[in-house]
Amino acid sequence: MCGIAGWINLENNRGANQSEAVLHAMCERMKHRGPDSEGLWTDERVALGMRRLSIIDLATGEQPVYSEDKSIVVVMNGELYNFREVRADLEKRGHKFETQTDTEILPHLYEEYGEAMLEHINGMFAFALWDKRKQKLLIARDKFGEKPLYYGVFDGKLIFASEPKVLLANPSVKAEINLDSLRSYLSFDYVPAPNSIFRGISKLPAAHFLTVEKGEIKTRRYWNLSWHKNGSTPSIEKAAEELRELLADAVRMRMVADVPLGILLSGGVDSSTVAAFATQFSTEKVKTFSIGFEEDSFDESKFARQVAAHLGTEHYEEKLSVEKAADLISEIGTWLDEPLSDGSLIPTFLLSRFVRKHVTVALGGDGGDEIFAGYPMYYAHKLANFYGKVPRILRNGLIAPVVNSLPVSTKNMSFDYKAKRFVAASRYDAVTRHHSWFGSFSIDQQQQLLSKDVLATTSGDIYKDAKDLLKICDATNEIEQMQFLDLNFYMAEDILTKVDRASMAVSLEVRAPFLDPRVAQFAAALPFEYKLKGSKSKYILKKAVEPLLPKNILQRPKKGFGVPIAEWLKHRLNPLMHELLDSTRLKNQGLFDAEFVQKLIKEHETNAASHHKQLWTLLVFQLWFDNFS
Repeated sequence: MCGIAGWINLENNRGANQSEAVLHAMCERMKHRGPDSEGLWTDERVALGMRRLSIIDLATGEQPVYSEDKSIVVVMNGELYNFREVRADLEKRGHKFETQTDTEILPHLYEEYGEAMLEHINGMFAFALWDKRKQKLLIARDKFGEKPLYYGVFDGKLIFASEPKVLLANPSVKAEINLDSLRSYLSFDYVPAPNSIFRGISKLPAAHFLTVEKGEIKTRRYWNLSWHKNGSTPSIEKAAEELRELLADAVRMRMVADVPLGILLSGGVDSSTVAAFATQFSTEKVKTFSIGFEEDSFDESKFARQVAAHLGTEHYEEKLSVEKAADLISEIGTWLDEPLSDGSLIPTFLLSRFVRKHVTVALGGDGGDEIFAGYPMYYAHKLANFYGKVPRILRNGLIAPVVNSLPVSTKNMSFDYKAKRFVAASRYDAVTRHHSWFGSFSIDQQQQLLSKDVLATTSGDIYKDAKDLLKICDATNEIEQMQFLDLNFYMAEDILTKVDRASMAVSLEVRAPFLDPRVAQFAAALPFEYKLKGSKSKYILKKAVEPLLPKNILQRPKKGFGVPIAEWLKHRLNPLMHELLDSTRLKNQGLFDAEFVQKLIKEHETNAASHHKQLWTLLVFQLWFDNFS
């Protein structure tokens, strides 16, 4: 695991105009991503740099790596899980290697296949490749977006890096807020690709590559998940057996490392599945890790302990008070270089920090919910279609008032919280409804929240990109379409960004077996009812791992990796909230309507309503703003 950075001058007749010292400064800004070594390469036009966290080939795996004649240069962040198989094939074709590192297959794949090289890789990665002969730069991001890659054009150069703050270490790059991206953040809780919170800085979306040749910049999608149902439908038993084999191989491939490895174990189906398969392939006792909270409604540690005992793992657990967790919040802005209001960021960071004391690589269960329809929102779409058939006079005159009058609870995913959000978003189209359930501020609320200047200079068509993305999705089922959007939006730019930043902040590599393309494609092509059967989510996954896990783990309702934000905002974080959302501060900032924000605060503090999600989203933004504006 590493971080990469660099630039290319877009005008062939000019020098790079920036010294190796600038490249070094950029790499220093991401030392947390790769504390072990630094690699720099420059010529008159191009600069490539990286920081390395040594995982594979500790002795000779330094970067950059080269083709035999040194005409192709590569730096990479990530892991290529099938590198041994690919290397063996390339050696049969006459290619010669100097190291044992996975990265070295990239220049040889490019020699053999050109841009089509990406079809031969199974891994998580972001890499930059420079072809000296063709004077061509290629940068690419993995199929699901596990590894980040940002870029922008400044002072006649395309500059790229693993994190925005690395770009900002280059004197050509200026930190200016993108107000349209602010609106996206308020809606989604994150900024979807291809935009970032910074004006002029873009994210390369998952499954895309970018080329620069003769001064021309092009981006292209190189892979897409297909929901097309091919041939005859396998029986549930046959599908479960095949899925079990695919998952086993995905875990096996991700256990290759020359450093200690463990499993992030929450006690849910996804992480427990990964742990179960890991025990089948490890030659020594598998290490599992979990953290728990003292508050029962947020604590899952007892389930993790049960799974660990069932599988016979060497289990490590840390129990935390919410006070200790809350102490970290003021630090978020120092290492989170885009605002991200997913509350599970905090326990993810705490777990990563705890795990890093013992191992350097960890496997997690990310991707299972998106691929196997595990989120409650998928079933909620079924209910919404039924709810939409109820006469409007009953919905607006009876059901909505009753739901909105339910007592406010601060428990994790309480009934009143889910019911109120369901009713509020039910009148929207499927895309808007789906993201309203996930996100913080609806379109209507943004009209009250944002200042007149921001509203006048930004677009209110917040969900246009999501709706446009559906045009390349071949799913005909509405819920499968939402799964497709979640894989490209929520998972890529929230879940995987959260895991990347939290783990890389402490130099821990996290791998996700569920995001093996073979697993995802197999699941997508199955009948929808195999994934969400009635109200039973992840049906085929649970069927596949039924022989491996305790029955009560398979039957547990989804809970999530949360923290008691609603209570924090009333007590532990109340002074910080009032400081960062002070009316005078907001008026000077010029982004938000101070009176509306104060109304949200008052209603939350008096228990008239639970606005914890909206207030937390504003709080995280202000923490980010103070550090990066």
